[in-house]
Amino acid sequence: MIAFSDKNALSRILLVILLFIGNSVPSFAADNNEDESFDVSGVIIHHVLDDHTWHLFDGHYGTLYLPVIVYSAERGLDVFSSSNFYDENHNVIPYNGYKLEHSHIYLGETQVLDLSITKNVAMLFITAILLILVFRAAAKGARKNAGKAPKGIQSLMEPIILFVTEEVIKPNAGPKANKYVPYLLTLFFFILFGNLLGLLPGAANLTGNIAVTMTLAAFTFIITNISGNKAYWSHIFWTPGVPLPLRPILLMVEVIGIFTKPIALLIRLFAAIAAGHIVLLSIMSLTFIFHSWFVGFGSSILVVFISLIELLVAGIQAYVFTLFSSLYIGMATAEQEHH
Repeated sequence: MIAFSDKNALSRILLVILLFIGNSVPSFAADNNEDESFDVSGVIIHHVLDDHTWHLFDGHYGTLYLPVIVYSAERGLDVFSSSNFYDENHNVIPYNGYKLEHSHIYLGETQVLDLSITKNVAMLFITAILLILVFRAAAKGARKNAGKAPKGIQSLMEPIILFVTEEVIKPNAGPKANKYVPYLLTLFFFILFGNLLGLLPGAANLTGNIAVTMTLAAFTFIITNISGNKAYWSHIFWTPGVPLPLRPILLMVEVIGIFTKPIALLIRLFAAIAAGHIVLLSIMSLTFIFHSWFVGFGSSILVVFISLIELLVAGIQAYVFTLFSSLYIGMATAEQEHH
């Protein structure tokens, strides 16, 4: 755990965040001509949405061109670099009959099946690889330090794993909670790492992408309903103690509830993370809107504190998503009480 007895610890953390902000803010100016009005909406959309390129540093020289993988009935599978869609001035141009419009690729007037390694897909791979490396190191440390006090990365990860397992998953996931611990722990740490990495300058907005949160919610939806026992399904289709005339109405409510639960999960995570990014980008943009060093200083201080709040939100959203997933699984696997 981090010890804050050092009087300079907090100032060092704030300095690191300020350096991150200072590194990311100039890229806004690089994307906009000084003679033109600053396009706040364009900047926010560009940094929040997915893309076929990844801007890592200021200006276009720091652009990482990602692989484009498209399929069409006319040409079949086609693979090339996204750099072919840009000229030397970084203006979008057609390539070999393909057009890039608003991050969608068309062949002529027909949209193709896009299987590209986009910015969010690349970020997903990075998150997954980082998870594997961290937990392999923690597992190796656990084997090496068996019977001893944990050290290194194990000492950081072990308390979090124990807390999530013992305080979140097992009390809520029902009598068969151990069966679902691997999935729910993976879910928690994937969301946590995705949230934290997304706060770094130049990083992709992985967990603020609705396709990603929808996929995570879909996993919970599938596991919950496949695991549902007889008591769970009988409660939905033939709720005990309900008068017969009300059963059709209650049946519709229960069936709708099956789908609203994962929808609530995906929207909660998507909205919280995407909104945080939008707020930070909006406050940073104030400097270029007012062309004022005073506003820039004030907005930088405000961004520091909001960034600290976003660090807290990153953990809370991972906790909430895992908690509700555990609850849904627990409700589906709970044994019916006999009186």
